[in-house]
Amino acid sequence: MNRTLLCLVAVAVLVAGCASGSASPPPGAKLAVVTTSTVFADLVRNVGGDLVTVSSLVPPNADVHTFAPRPSDIRTLAGARLVVMNGLGLDDWLNRTIESVATGAPVVRLAEDLPGAAYVVNEKTGTPNPHLWMDVTYAQRYVDRIAAALAKADPAHAAAYQSQGREYRARLGDLDAWVKQQTASIAEADRRFVAFHDALPYYARAYGLEIVGIVVAAPGQEPSAGYTAQLIDAIRAARVKAIFAEAQFPSKLVDQIAQQTGATVVAELYDDSIGDPPVTTYEAIIRWDTEQFVKALA
Repeated sequence: MNRTLLCLVAVAVLVAGCASGSASPPPGAKLAVVTTSTVFADLVRNVGGDLVTVSSLVPPNADVHTFAPRPSDIRTLAGARLVVMNGLGLDDWLNRTIESVATGAPVVRLAEDLPGAAYVVNEKTGTPNPHLWMDVTYAQRYVDRIAAALAKADPAHAAAYQSQGREYRARLGDLDAWVKQQTASIAEADRRFVAFHDALPYYARAYGLEIVGIVVAAPGQEPSAGYTAQLIDAIRAARVKAIFAEAQFPSKLVDQIAQQTGATVVAELYDDSIGDPPVTTYEAIIRWDTEQFVKALA
């Protein structure tokens, strides 16, 4: 067991006795919700409104895939009455931490066994891609799960959570229609692109785009020279106009590929995390990314 994990376990032991569990909050108190990412925190805030306080373990502009919980995160989890994560491998680093804290708070895994979802499955690993929320209709289903979980954790305000969830869901429906309208302006021959990592298959499928390839199999993993050479050949063959990378990842490798293919680099996309203004909400992420796609491809 490494030193970091020992520290986390030690803090967990200290705070476990103070864990609040899953009982309803006392009258007048807000429901404390902890999420793994800022994206899910924003979804919870829109459904919970003034009835909840929300803390994201992963800060803005950080990588949810490789995040390592800190002792302060143990204390945050100990006070949670509801924990919200994605699952499907995206943020499974949280599972061991939750077990060590033993708060008794229910855990919602938004992406797992999502009703009506058609999962994009990795051909090599057989595992489903976890980034479902990039299809706005799937984000609406996340909202349904969040509203149900809040209502169960805080029955006294169940009607408010359901009402606010419906209002937010309707707003996301308008957002989905707007994205479809915007991407429709991209010519059929120009709808191909390359992504830095495999975060956009649901977005591409929902809005009529085609992913020719990805630069890295997963954040933090450097591709082999052979793989990169094959990707360069694929970009040239498909006449890809743009390579899209996220703001929180280094763009050195993407820049090198672009130099050899003539593709444009768009290095400020968002998916796993919100960023700096104006990209500070889930809706802003979708609008910003759509504008980048249309600008680069249309």
